[in-house]
Formats: sequence, structure tokens, C-alpha cells
Amino acid sequence: MDMIKKFPLSYSLCTFLVLISASQLIKAQTKVDPFGMGPHTTLDVVLAAAKAPSSLAVGPTEASWESIRSTYQIPAWFMDAKFGIFIHWGLFSIPAHHNEWYEKHMYMGAEDTRWHVEHYGALNTFGYKDFIPLFKADHFNANNWAALFKASGARYVMLPGEHHDGFSLWNSTVNPWNSTRLGPKRDLIGELAIAMQKEDLHYGIANHSIEHYTFTSAPKDGTPTDLNDPKYKSFYWTEHNPENLKLFFAQWVLKNEELIDLYHPDMLWFDNGINARVYDPIKLKVAAYYYNRSRSWNKSVSIVTKSNAYLSGSIVDHERLMRAPQTLQKTPWQVHDTLGSTWGYTEGMHIASAAGIIRTLVEVISKNGCYMLNVSPKGDGSIPEDQQKVLHQIGSWLAVNAEAVYGSRTWKISGEGRLIIPRGQTPTGKDIRFTQKDGYVYAFSLAWPGTSALISSLAQSPTSGTIMKVELLGSPAKIPFLHDTTGLHLTLPEQKPDESVFVFKISGLNLN
Repeated sequence: MDMIKKFPLSYSLCTFLVLISASQLIKAQTKVDPFGMGPHTTLDVVLAAAKAPSSLAVGPTEASWESIRSTYQIPAWFMDAKFGIFIHWGLFSIPAHHNEWYEKHMYMGAEDTRWHVEHYGALNTFGYKDFIPLFKADHFNANNWAALFKASGARYVMLPGEHHDGFSLWNSTVNPWNSTRLGPKRDLIGELAIAMQKEDLHYGIANHSIEHYTFTSAPKDGTPTDLNDPKYKSFYWTEHNPENLKLFFAQWVLKNEELIDLYHPDMLWFDNGINARVYDPIKLKVAAYYYNRSRSWNKSVSIVTKSNAYLSGSIVDHERLMRAPQTLQKTPWQVHDTLGSTWGYTEGMHIASAAGIIRTLVEVISKNGCYMLNVSPKGDGSIPEDQQKVLHQIGSWLAVNAEAVYGSRTWKISGEGRLIIPRGQTPTGKDIRFTQKDGYVYAFSLAWPGTSALISSLAQSPTSGTIMKVELLGSPAKIPFLHDTTGLHLTLPEQKPDESVFVFKISGLNLN
């Protein structure tokens, strides 16, 4: 890596006051633990970590919210992409039990501990670190993954850099617990980055690692484990003190700089463990480094975070549709959701239908969002057939309706009918969502309306313009229509083009 070792920029009084006032604001707004899954700490510890030697990237972005705000723009490619793939894959994919938090659960001394002991042995003879030799990834093929994601219609992919368990899937000199040195002995992220480039897919890297410090703890009943074995202290991080925490935060910075320099990602994604305001010095340091380095690549990039973890310079991401915006937003955003019943692969997991996912995609883009669908590979690196089938079905729908999705922008409203459809309820042909592009309005019917349809939001008015033509994407049939003051009346063909969401392309409206 072309790194110049220097001390980072010092923090101004202005920035310090921003940190303090923002922290007070957050505490005033919520009664929940402001650290979330991140380590409890003090500003002194974080500032000490921020001053630790690391790399320096020369450029216009400084480590302050004001500088980031003035130099950052949401990438145009992201606003055009609309659909991406998220991936949860790692050591937890080997036991494939409960969920991707297997490490946390196996030491809790309850049912998961009993399951682990039954299948792998006692916690002091077979700990979480003993899954590393079993993680061989012998069926992993980065080119196959990239081809599948391309076929799904995704335009970007979030690669699984490191989960809460502290095992890095890249060629790390910072973290010795990594896939190049151990387990499969392959640079998994490096292989995936090259494969994504071949398929012309944008790619980011997800880094959950700040949650690792407090992720694992010994059973309360005193069951012997391997967690306090000195040989594995740099893997488990169960020895907690201010000096260790400072080293942990400094390592978090170095991991991100390493990912940035090795793989030139289009995005860096952080989980909500970094939300606390007290972490701002190290978050700002990473952001300034990333945005300055990206200029040398001639790339438009972005950090992606939850909530207000970043006060500027970040795309806001939401976990699951239920937590995402329910109304049209002025600023682009993202939601990530699961294809299966768990994020990481588990035996017997349930897989969502393509039709349901397509409806979710439409809901999201009509409100100015992008939808990132999580895929769960097996421990051996293969992607199960049932997941592949759904991805291909999504891709088939997107191939027909691409013009209404990619590069589209929101219309004056997101939709009509039921704008919030409760979970478990089926949409009807009266539930419509909208996008626009290149002078056309696209109306997505979330179910087949039958022989006729009425789109009330397109009612004729002195400023509406005159509708010239209506097409049903994927159908050769002509669509007779009547445009009057009650709306756009459509007469529909007997043969519908698809079994999920149906898109009407409408020309002639005045979009100004």
C-alpha cells in the first residue's frame, strides 16, 4: 500500500464544540444507550486513538463536519443504480445455526451453548476461533458470484469485509485474523473486487468491526471457555481497559485505511455501532482519508451509515423496510433487507418470493431510495439454489422494466392507493407507485388491476399536459385510454406480462 505514515490533523476548537453539542443533542433526544453496540468510552480515549500514527491523504477534505459537508456529493451512479446486493458471509456460516451472531450466542450458556457442545465440543476445547480451519471456502468462485449478481439486475454489491466476529476477509496486515493468512488462505475481498469490476458492478465493503470489542463475553454460569486464553486475546478482545480500547479504535481506523488503499471501494458501509457522537474524531479521520484518496482514483464514492452516525458526508441506510422512510424523501437514501429469514446462512432458512422483493424495490425507489438485498452464501462459498432462483427472477423482471427503474427519479408524489401496506396484506391494482425519467411518468401497479384501471393522480388539469400514449412494459398490446378530470382510465389486455408488478409508461404529461 502506498501509505505515508504521519500523525493526523489536529482537531479545532470548533470541531470539538460540534462534537459536544451534537452529543448533548443526541442524549436529549433519546433515552436509549447512545453507544448501541459500540464500546462505552470517553472522548479522551477516542482522541488518543485518532492521534495514533496512520496514513495521510492530501486533498481538500479535512477531518471536520464543515469540510466534509462542503466537499461531499452523493454519487450520481448511486442515485441511478436503485438495486444492490448485500452479503453476510464468514465464520458464522460454518455452523449455520441460529443466525450470524453465532459467536455471541454460543458463549451465552443457554440453548445455543448446549447446541454448540453437542455438535462441536466444550467451549474450552472448541471455541469460535476453531471455526477458522473449517472455513475453507472450497466452493467459492468470485466470478460466479459476480455473474449471478449481474443477472439479478443489481448495479452495485456490498462485499462482506468483516462482521462483528473480528475475522477479516481480506489481505490484512493490520488484523492477523484474516482469510489470507488463515482458513481459506485467500484474499476473498480482493477476488470479489476484481470480479465485480469485470461485470461493471460498483462495489462497497461492509465493515462491522467496531462492534467486535464488546460482542463476546464469557457465560455467566462460569462455564470454562477459550475467551481468556492469552494466545487469542487479539481475536476475542475480552480484556477491557482504556489502553486496549484505544488500540482497538486505532486499529479500526487502520483497517478502513487498508480497505480503502487495497480495493478502492465505491462505498464504505458501517453498522450502527459507530453511531455515538463520541466516536466522531475517528469517523472524521476515516472520512477525510477516504474522500481525499478517492480523488486520485477519479471515483465518486460515499460512506453509508445508519441514523445520524455521520452528520454529513454519508448516505443514510436503514435496516429492513419497516424502519425505512414511509414517505417521499428529498434526499436519496438506502434500505437493506434480507432475502432469507436470517442475514447469514442457516440450515432451513426461509427465502422470500421474488414478487414480494420486487414490490419492495418499487416501494423504495418511489420514495427516493435504493434497495440493497442481502444474500446468504453457505460456509463453503456456494450460494444456495433457492436464493439463486429468486435472484434470476428479479433479474428477469428488471430486464423488462429497466427503463422505469435505473436512472429514474421520483415524481411529485410517491404513489396512490394504500401508501403503507401492512405486513401480511396483499396489494391490489389500486395501489400505484410512480417514478419519472426522460419526460415519461412510470406508474407501477403493485397487482394486476383486471380488465381496467384508474390512476386518479393523473387527473387532467390546466397544467397537467395532454397524455399522448400509454404503454404496458413487456406487453405488445395497445393500451386504450381516456384522460379526463377524474384521472387516467386504462383498458387492459387479457394477457398480463408478468406475475408481480406491472409498469405503465405514460408520455405527454407536463413534468415541470
